[in-house]
Amino acid sequence: MPTSQDNSQGRRAAHFSNSSEQGGASRTRRAATPRSATSRAATRSSARTQHAAANQMSERTARATKRAAAAHKRRSQGAANGASKKNRAFPFIMLFVVLAVMGVVGVAYLTVPKLFQRNQPVEEEYPSGEEVVVTVPDGAGGAQIAQLLIENHVISDENVFYQEIQKQNADASMKSGTYLFITGATPSEVVRQLVSGPNATQYQLKLAEGLTISRTAASVEDQLGISADDFIEQAKASNYVDEYPFLDNVSDDSLEGYLFAKTYDLGGKDITADTVIRMMLDQYKAEVGTLDMDAARDALREDYGIEISDYGLLKVASIIEKEAVTDEDRPLVASVIYNRLSIGMAIQSDATMMYVTGGEVTASDLQTDSPYNTYLYTGLTPTPICSPSLASIQAAMEPAETKYLYFFINDKVHQFSETYEEHQQAINESLYG
Repeated sequence: MPTSQDNSQGRRAAHFSNSSEQGGASRTRRAATPRSATSRAATRSSARTQHAAANQMSERTARATKRAAAAHKRRSQGAANGASKKNRAFPFIMLFVVLAVMGVVGVAYLTVPKLFQRNQPVEEEYPSGEEVVVTVPDGAGGAQIAQLLIENHVISDENVFYQEIQKQNADASMKSGTYLFITGATPSEVVRQLVSGPNATQYQLKLAEGLTISRTAASVEDQLGISADDFIEQAKASNYVDEYPFLDNVSDDSLEGYLFAKTYDLGGKDITADTVIRMMLDQYKAEVGTLDMDAARDALREDYGIEISDYGLLKVASIIEKEAVTDEDRPLVASVIYNRLSIGMAIQSDATMMYVTGGEVTASDLQTDSPYNTYLYTGLTPTPICSPSLASIQAAMEPAETKYLYFFINDKVHQFSETYEEHQQAINESLYG
């Protein structure tokens, strides 16, 4: 097999040899066949014809090419112009779209503002000096109270309100009930009022200690507009004994002694005689229910040799309430009552006959035959003679240890005596001393 170098040289040698031969042959043909003038002229004419045809074809081609180029240019320019117009129109289109979107948002904002304000705090200004009544329900905590105050425009910032509660250490001291607030008050003033207690008098019932049912009914009528007659008619133990078992052994179907004295708040309640009576019975149950009546009765049995019921303790407490003037008097008056009961001596209290007369007692009144006349009858009255205070009930349960059988009490004198002579001397000194 020859190498590539040898083959290349062979091809070059053969090429050179063929070229030389072709050149010689061409020269030989021209020399051997001379052309005439006519032939040359014909040849020249043919050549001119071919050239003219070629030129004509070239011109047609050129014109076609030119037309094609022009058409291409027009298409290119059209496309460019279209693109240019599109480019120029694009900002206007985008502006239109933006304006349209803004318009839709604006309409939505006006027609459905809550969608945009859901998480935005609403700051409103409320005039100062306006009266606002707010009822704080039982068991309400700081958060619930704050919400009520905000809804009623008493405060505007619950965080500041909470800070004031902490500052005054009032979290457990704020009271339920109906309040009359004045808008524009400072958070510190609002918290102090909540600690002080309800102050909306139009929804309050203030009952003093020591009132009888008839006096209670008159006070309810004056303060709440409930008929006194309707109240007295409703104030029957039989109407409530099923729900309040401590009424089971009362006398004369009477609630006397059980209508606990207190300032009651009736804000948000249906104000009726029944509503008011139930509130009083609930309060009695709450107050007296914390006292150990059983232990008190056992102690009285041991110290005085007397048997007494819970109802009897309430009767004693009602007499103490009417006879005592100061808290110091209460256990001493209790000791006199029990000392007399233990020896079978009549209690001889003017206050028990005042329950009958409704006023001051005269000498003739003390001769009146009545089970409430403790000058004529020994033992306790058929019912309590008023609604006693908790202090008087406690004194009835825990009397002082004395041998006193008499007392003389007025605005100036509080004299307790063991004998009738000492008692009479105290009276004389008060009258003539």
